[in-house]
Amino acid sequence: MRKAILRFVLPVVLGLTLGVLLIVLFENKLIYFPAKYPEGSWQPGTYSLRAEDCFFRSDDGVQLHGWFFPVDTPRATLLWCHGNAGNITHRLDNAWRLLRLGVSVFIFDYRGYGRSEGTPSEEGLYLDAMAAYRFVTEEKHVNASALVIFGRSIGASVAVDLASRRPCGGVILESAFTSAKDVASELWPFLPIRWFVRSQFDAASKIGRINVPILFTHGTRDATVPLRLGQKLFGLANEPKWFYQIEGADHNDTYIVGGERYFRRIGEFISTISNCPEETSWEQVRQ
Repeated sequence: MRKAILRFVLPVVLGLTLGVLLIVLFENKLIYFPAKYPEGSWQPGTYSLRAEDCFFRSDDGVQLHGWFFPVDTPRATLLWCHGNAGNITHRLDNAWRLLRLGVSVFIFDYRGYGRSEGTPSEEGLYLDAMAAYRFVTEEKHVNASALVIFGRSIGASVAVDLASRRPCGGVILESAFTSAKDVASELWPFLPIRWFVRSQFDAASKIGRINVPILFTHGTRDATVPLRLGQKLFGLANEPKWFYQIEGADHNDTYIVGGERYFRRIGEFISTISNCPEETSWEQVRQ
């Protein structure tokens, strides 16, 4: 009996150990999926967008790249911290629709993504967001009170870190999570992986330092970051705050599934913090 148990248990233990070891060794490969230039569609004109190429440096000397999409008399400016895959070119359609809200948009690539130099890391992403903030406020002369920090997925954790350190007018967090360890536990529930994950992305410990309005948006069918993790982070945030569930949306199709109601909700939030009336053509946003 003992030998039979060992024959069963030993392979299971070895398999679990190997699985944990592989996840730890290739952690960054499992977190970051950058698309380097020239991969992507680098012609904003395809969407009739007027983009300004922006090059700037992080505090550790890494050259970064972003696009600034200005509108006349903006109601606010969005500083966009995107997710962990692709590059800024993969957000052109979404950017086009956001511009219809009457906001300017500044989206940048983290180190190792698009035309930005370097290799991605958690601390590097935080430095890159700080550099983007400095660029948009100093070089583009955007007043901090008119700046909305918008973060999606892993970018939501980057946005939380930035907003906890620098002043802004408001924060939008989409598909946000409490920490990398919590996400790892959700993805690999049968492995003790949370104890070995080095990356933190600990938005839960930082969200309480943000004292401006926050809008949370999250798909109800998110298979990557479960809705409950976004709700948990929402519970830790200070007022004023709002949670908008996008019925039927997964992780990467929020703005598509959400459609008109999604953009209307973001527009209402921007009106709340900017004290500017909505002048949005929702027919334009749909098209």
